[in-house]
Amino acid sequence: MTGLVAAERGVGETVLVDALPEFVVVAFAAVTHLADPWFLFALLAVGYWFAGDGVAGSPRRAGATAIAAVTCAYAATALGKAWFAVPRPPGAMPPADVPTWLPALLSGWYEAQVLSDGFGFPSGHATGGAAAYLALALLYDRFWTDRARYLAAGAVAVAVAASRVIIEVHYLVDVLAGLAVGAGTVAVALWLAGDPRVRRSTGADASAGPTAELDPAPAFALAAVVSTGALAVAVAGGHTGEVVEAGIGIATGAGGALGWRLVDGAEPSVPARVAVPALAVTGGLWIGAYALAGTLPVTLVATTAAVIVVVALPSLPGRVGPALGGLRGA
Repeated sequence: MTGLVAAERGVGETVLVDALPEFVVVAFAAVTHLADPWFLFALLAVGYWFAGDGVAGSPRRAGATAIAAVTCAYAATALGKAWFAVPRPPGAMPPADVPTWLPALLSGWYEAQVLSDGFGFPSGHATGGAAAYLALALLYDRFWTDRARYLAAGAVAVAVAASRVIIEVHYLVDVLAGLAVGAGTVAVALWLAGDPRVRRSTGADASAGPTAELDPAPAFALAAVVSTGALAVAVAGGHTGEVVEAGIGIATGAGGALGWRLVDGAEPSVPARVAVPALAVTGGLWIGAYALAGTLPVTLVATTAAVIVVVALPSLPGRVGPALGGLRGA
C-alpha cells in the first residue's frame, strides 16, 4: 500500500519555504508546540478537570469526550503511518540548519524541532491539532460565541499544520491529510458518544445542551481497536517506532474507558489540592512510559495507569472524602 502515497510527494512547497526569512521559520518552530502530544493532553486534562458550567452544560462529559476524540485521532495517525510507511522530507534529516543568530540556549531547542524521524504521512501534529481544537470548540459550547470558537480553532489548527511544512518535517499533502483525518475522527467520536448534533436527534436536555448525555467510553474503545490494528500493521512491517506508538494508543484508549467507569459525569471541578499532585503523578507516569519505550509492557502499564488517573480524578474527592470520614468516625 505504500505506492498509494509517494515517498517524494512534494508539490513545490519546499522552494517557497526556503525563501522565507529565518525568523519566520523560528517563529513557526514555536507554533508547532501547540500540537505537541504532551501539550494537547495537558490542555485537555486541565479543561476536563477544571471546566465549569459556564463553558459546557456537562463539563466532565464534554472534557472526557474531547480526550477520547483526540485519542481516536492519534490512533488513526498511528495506523496511517504504519500502513503507508513513507519517509519525511529530506529537511527533517540531520544536520539541522540552525540560524547563527540564535542564542546557544535556543539552538538545541530549534534543532529538536526541525529534525524528526519516523514516517511522514499523515502528519500527527496536524491530525492531533485539528482534532483537539475542533473538539474543544464543539464541546465547550458555552464559551465565547460559536463563531469565535470555530474561527479560533481553525486558525490554530491551520497555523500548526503550516508550521510542520515551514520547518520542513512534513510535505503539504501530509498536513492536509492530517487536518482531514483530525476533523473526521472528531465527527466519528462525537457520533459514538451520542452527540445529538451529529446524530441529528432532538432528545438532549435543552437546559444542559448537547453535552448532557455524552458517553466517551465507545470512542475510547474505538481508539483501542484502531490502535490494535495499527500495532498489527507495524509488527508485520517491522516498524519499531510505530509499534510503540500503537501500543501507547491501545493503553490510552483502554485506560480512558476504564477510568470513565469510575465517573458518573456530574462531578464538580477538581479541587487544586487534588489536581496538583495528580498532575505530578500522571506526568511522571507519562515520562516513564516514553523513557522506557524499549520495554513495551512497562510502557503500556504506565500509560494505562496515567490515563485512568486523569479520567477518574473528578470522582476521587467524592470517594476519598467519605472514606476518610468513616475512618475518623471509627
